[in-house]
Amino acid sequence: MKIRIPVAEPEFGETELRYVTDCVTSGWISSLGPYVNRFETLLAHFCGVKHAIAVANGTVALHLGLVAARIGKGDEVIVPDMTFVATGNVVHHAGATPVLVDVDAATWNISPRAIEAAITRRTKAIIPVHLYGYPCDMEAIGAIAKRHKLLVIEDAAEALGAELNGRPAGSFGDIASFSFYANKTLTTGEGGLCTTNDDRLAARMRFLRDHAMSPKRRYYHPEIGYNYRLTALQAAFGTAQAERLPDLIEKKQRIAAMYREQLAGIPGLTLPPQRPEARSSYWMFSVLIGRAFGRSRDELAIELRARGIETRPFFMPLHKMPPYKTPRRFPVATRLGREGLSLPSATRLTAAQVQEVADAIRDLSAVSRSRRRAS
Repeated sequence: MKIRIPVAEPEFGETELRYVTDCVTSGWISSLGPYVNRFETLLAHFCGVKHAIAVANGTVALHLGLVAARIGKGDEVIVPDMTFVATGNVVHHAGATPVLVDVDAATWNISPRAIEAAITRRTKAIIPVHLYGYPCDMEAIGAIAKRHKLLVIEDAAEALGAELNGRPAGSFGDIASFSFYANKTLTTGEGGLCTTNDDRLAARMRFLRDHAMSPKRRYYHPEIGYNYRLTALQAAFGTAQAERLPDLIEKKQRIAAMYREQLAGIPGLTLPPQRPEARSSYWMFSVLIGRAFGRSRDELAIELRARGIETRPFFMPLHKMPPYKTPRRFPVATRLGREGLSLPSATRLTAAQVQEVADAIRDLSAVSRSRRRAS
């Protein structure tokens, strides 16, 4: 059946078209021109940080943060087992070793206790990931990092608009990274961002982003650098998105509130984490499908797709993939990888569509329970 309610889709309008057209007609379509600076300034202000460095995508944002912090061969970086594969891959790209740890059952995010247990003399950094937009316990993680003199490189790819105690995601780490892929709340098609309050790290990231070319001597490159620049065309689109970011985030919050109300009380269905001090960005409204639901996560996804409703399974835990294979056990990440399902979460969702998704889930749950009683 044709998908009628997609799991994600971008929202844009005439302002995006106008800014991109202005960019084209001006001739400034590469990484130069005013739009990159405007985009960076808007997002630095939104995240409450001194510096924002726009880059080509979220993966290179993480990698740039690592290499700018001089993390490399012989170093270890602690990474959650439940995350998109890029979080682990960039550690390898930097020449360091990712050390996987399990996540917390209540928050689905990296476990501070597991971080503490994994620290060795080679550990140089922690990469906490705000999974599906829910903020990590950054106070506990920050305390661990301070105690052991470790860097915190915040993976906020999914968390633009999330807050912890009123403080924005992307403002906690020594460096933070964001993604602006097409399915993110704010998109530039592809694209990413590094944020920091450290003047030295900001200067080094800008230097490495542009082939490590000397700011004082053109075409002189004292180090190996990277072409990680964001184009002005992307930045023009992103500037228009950033100008209405509060509205996009409010729509995510409204959709999440509707889902919470309409899915409450279904046996075997666990709603996403929620604490008074934390505000999720709800990049994806994600749930767990346990045994009491009566169907597996995959069976439910197939049934919803048959009704034209697209869903997405949780990321596969890193330890289950060949490059990260290990005999160590990660029980929480394993369960999340088996039970986790992201529901349609686009800002363009209507109340009627949210209701349709919720009704379908309730109906399938009821059918499951009826079948169990009949057997």
